[in-house]
Amino acid sequence: MRLAHRLAVLTAAATCVLIVFGGLVTNTGAALAVPDWPTTFGHNMFLFPWSQMVGGVFYEHSHRLLGALVGALTLALAVALWRRGGRLRALGVAAVAAVIAQGVVGGLRVVLQTDALAMVHGPLAQAFFALVVALALLTSARMARPAPAVDGATRALTLAAALLVYAQIVFGALLTHAGRIDLHLVGALAVFVLVPMVTARLRSTGDAVAAPAARALLVLLGVQLLLGAGAYLARFSPVWIPGGQLTMLALPVAHRLAGGLILAAAVVLAVRLLAGARPVPAAVAAPGALGVAR
Repeated sequence: MRLAHRLAVLTAAATCVLIVFGGLVTNTGAALAVPDWPTTFGHNMFLFPWSQMVGGVFYEHSHRLLGALVGALTLALAVALWRRGGRLRALGVAAVAAVIAQGVVGGLRVVLQTDALAMVHGPLAQAFFALVVALALLTSARMARPAPAVDGATRALTLAAALLVYAQIVFGALLTHAGRIDLHLVGALAVFVLVPMVTARLRSTGDAVAAPAARALLVLLGVQLLLGAGAYLARFSPVWIPGGQLTMLALPVAHRLAGGLILAAAVVLAVRLLAGARPVPAAVAAPGALGVAR
């Protein structure tokens, strides 16, 4: 299990870097800098000359190489999980299927040159990242510790929060590629209402997983609010932003990464409660309580 956990953590870290480069590809307009796929200007992807990796080609080709690395790590993770059997084996297979689908969608985006596939590519990457983070949690020693006893309402709200955060990521892709800022703003409002409610229920549990994840989620929400406001001002207003083009590039990329981290934290909470929590005894649960048994 230790090997699987290390591989899951390494795959999650590599996926974080991949998400950053995906944001750089999108926000520098480098998505079609390399016109062919799976080759790169006719070269085998892994043999493309480093000297020609300049400008948009650097971002796009680096993104492909990182995607291949994540794919290889995912295969290794799936092999390690296969020996465990049960749900871990199934989730390992799902991770391989997801990373293959992600690579194919990204390639078809280049070949077919359609924004519709770009709107699938981004959210699918975030879903894959959340899945790998969930595997890192499920293979960790902390998951073996007794989980907090919570009521059904808390579990339902935690699951709803994870689903809502993912919907907000989809709305973000619609904003990036279709200009639908209305959905993204409504989604942000819903996230900032529901997620703090969930973290309030879980921060005081003292659970080895849920408590720190809830605190981290709350901090990430604050960071995301600042990044989102900055990205909005940089794109939709004439307000002067310090740092010029560099800041205008960094803000949406950081916003995208923070969104993935928020989703990962929300999924960690949902997995912890749904996979390991004990229902709160009826005699303990009191009407009007926060829904957390100490």
